Amino acid sequence: MKKFAAIAAIMMMTTAPVFAAQGGFNGPSATQTQTQTGGFVDNDANLTTAVKVKEMKDDSWVKLRGNITQRLSDDRYTFRDETGTLNVEIDHKRWNGVTVTPQDKVEIQGKVDKEWNDFEIDVKQVIKLNK
Repeated sequence: MKKFAAIAAIMMMTTAPVFAAQGGFNGPSATQTQTQTGGFVDNDANLTTAVKVKEMKDDSWVKLRGNITQRLSDDRYTFRDETGTLNVEIDHKRWNGVTVTPQDKVEIQGKVDKEWNDFEIDVKQVIKLNK
């Protein structure tokens, strides 16, 4: 019994630092020396607009908020935000059961797909917003 108690005490002392909470704030005016393993993350930090996307490089990761206004073909749609419109490609599996109308505000995340004189967003995630 003494061996079990000694082993349990040693295990608790050596694993306690692993379970120590390291969190914090990651956003404007956060210190750079802070290690970020949990806490608050500013979701608007990576948000961009339709106009800015046109200037971005191929394969750049983007996050946009606006409305899907029209279906162009099987998996191509028109997306509109306050700055303009652009075409997006949303595979069926990326909807994840979400149903939206042109009146619903959505957040889309994906990659810029540029080809010659044309470009679109290859959407990886669609989130219907409550706003």
